[in-house]
Amino acid sequence: MVVVLVVVVVLVVVVVLVVEVVVVVVLVVVVELVVLLVVVVVVVVVMVDVDEVVVVLVVVVVLEVVVVDVVLVVTDVVVDVVVLVLVVVVVVVMVLVVLVVKVVVPVVVVVNVVVLVMEVVDVVEVVDVVLVVSVKVVVVLVMLVVVVVVKVVVLVVLDVLVLDVVVVLVVVFVVEVVVVA
Repeated sequence: MVVVLVVVVVLVVVVVLVVEVVVVVVLVVVVELVVLLVVVVVVVVVMVDVDEVVVVLVVVVVLEVVVVDVVLVVTDVVVDVVVLVLVVVVVVVMVLVVLVVKVVVPVVVVVNVVVLVMEVVDVVEVVDVVLVVSVKVVVVLVMLVVVVVVKVVVLVVLDVLVLDVVVVLVVVFVVEVVVVA
């Protein structure tokens, strides 16, 4: 994926640079042709003196520089924006492709597997199993709470002798094992 992204970005940059060069060349050729036309019109048609031709040429060259600069700046900005937009579009498309491949496809597969399992196993049996397991878990938790309370009462509140504590703990452990089993 990363290689494809890099290749696409490089291709976009190359295309944009070629377009920019072509635009610049066309612009310069057009401007030069306009300058030549102006000079021909001024010299041949109007038949001005050489001094006036020089003035006209200076004005035309200044205009040429200004026009070329403005067009180049505009072209540069437009090209930069186009490159940015293209790169963003490429990145978004790549991210979407990765998301679809990595997230959507596995989720769909998991959902299909779950649906298949639910069709194979009877739903009532599943509910029965869940209920039985839940009841066993609740019973074990209640027994643990009772055992803890009994131990605390025996050890702290009644403050019995150590030997008695051992006897009580053994009895409580036996009751735990019997009840849980």
